[in-house]
Amino acid sequence: MEPIIYDTSDGQQLRINMISSWLKRHYEELGLTSPAKIVKLSLDGGFTCPNRDGSKGTGGCLFCSESGSGDMASKTAAEQIALLSGKWPADKYDLKYIAYFQNHTNTYAPADELRVKFEAALKTADVVGLAVATRPDCISEEVLDLLTELNAKTFLWVELGLQTIHDETARAMNLCHDLADYDDAVRRLTGRGIRVVTHLILGLPGETREMMLASVRHACRQRIFGLKLHMLNVVRGSGLEHAMPDYVPFDSMEEYIDLLISALEIIPPEITLHRISGDAPRSTLIAPAWSYKKRTILNSIHKEMRLRNTWQGRLCT
Repeated sequence: MEPIIYDTSDGQQLRINMISSWLKRHYEELGLTSPAKIVKLSLDGGFTCPNRDGSKGTGGCLFCSESGSGDMASKTAAEQIALLSGKWPADKYDLKYIAYFQNHTNTYAPADELRVKFEAALKTADVVGLAVATRPDCISEEVLDLLTELNAKTFLWVELGLQTIHDETARAMNLCHDLADYDDAVRRLTGRGIRVVTHLILGLPGETREMMLASVRHACRQRIFGLKLHMLNVVRGSGLEHAMPDYVPFDSMEEYIDLLISALEIIPPEITLHRISGDAPRSTLIAPAWSYKKRTILNSIHKEMRLRNTWQGRLCT
């Protein structure tokens, strides 16, 4: 069987359907000149969560940082563009941006308030799309109507923090939502033609390798646009730091890479991958101590896939 190569630009031979490559192809087809670069702008909409404000719980998810997993987020799209100007110089790329409302729960507010914040971001120069991270139990009918309206006007995906399909793990991590909430949210969003990106965490306490792969399989059975596979990071200020201060999700980078490749092999080729590692700031990271080495991890994943002659979707029928 010939391997699937998802990206051959810049001399690459990528065996994973990464969202960065997918977006570049998508927008070049719509008229961007090559080399196109679509950059996500991490935004802080000023929201909270129902398991922080007491409506469902307090303290937040055990693994979540004090910032709601948005340590690098800015208040406005323009501010984030300025911060990234050195990394992606405009004279070298045809740059466009996705406004990504990242931290806490970005549909946990009245639809009118959400409209103001989402539309303000979309009015920023060179912003061509919107990504909204949220919980599966926080999408009211009014919010769903707003997302449907925006989906008709711009490129949109909604990121759902499933994390695990195992309700016992969800309770232990204080998620305050369960698999039924997620399945219902996917059904309602995809029923409106809205792209869904599912967030899973690998390495949650008590979960075996097969439990983690079962979560991947479940997510892939539904009509989702993308997956985010996040290695668990134990970070300072999180509930996990205090509840399990000695917990180490993976003993080595090689152990994580082996699991990650097994997950990729069962993910259908059409599903885009939005993350395949962890990304906590080194200043707040506790464990795994090596997980801040993002570039090393990514390069090692791609190298190992070539050595094994495997690819995303290899085991899909």
